[in-house]
Amino acid sequence: MRSILFPKPLLTATLGSVVVLAAVGAQSAHATSVRPFSATTASAHASAVHVSAAARTVRAATVLRSAREAEARFLELADLIGQGCEPDVLSPLGHVASAPDRTLPVLADPVPLLPSEECAAQRHQFRISKAFSGKETATHEQMRARLTTLRYPGARIHRMRDFAGEPVVRLDLRVGAERLALEVTDIGHGVMVQAFGAPQDVSVTEVRLKRQVDRPTS
Repeated sequence: MRSILFPKPLLTATLGSVVVLAAVGAQSAHATSVRPFSATTASAHASAVHVSAAARTVRAATVLRSAREAEARFLELADLIGQGCEPDVLSPLGHVASAPDRTLPVLADPVPLLPSEECAAQRHQFRISKAFSGKETATHEQMRARLTTLRYPGARIHRMRDFAGEPVVRLDLRVGAERLALEVTDIGHGVMVQAFGAPQDVSVTEVRLKRQVDRPTS
């Protein structure tokens, strides 16, 4: 039988077409096998990101709602105390002493309290002293936790430098144009609560107070 000889250029072109077709087929098969996996992975990643963002949004909303509720409870308390301290229902009250100086910066002097604010101060002092009486509050965290149960929001409780190794906090009780603030110092199975007037344009932590030499005996 006679062999059929193809011209060399034609043979080369034919073989090249076969190689190209084989390569294209391999690439198509690889793309077909990879594409579904990549799409699934991308979808799962997008779903995880969406869940994480949603969780962060829920947590932020919960914290904000809790802070608003705490502030609302305090405002109710302040209003209740204030109602009993209106000028026409005030009974003779003693002078509220200035709190001791235990602040780091010395930036502002305290301002005088109005009679109604002095009345409210004594009511706050009484309820706080009663709640802490006989209780151990060796840390700021313990003091803060007990104050929040008394309807004082965490945002109004400010940590101060320790005094003689005991925790000290200040309470910002200002509502509207009021000036009332308290300093609460642990004295061992109880607290010393001092009232002072804080200017409107400064933090309660920036008020300079006169140091009290001796702790109260009762």
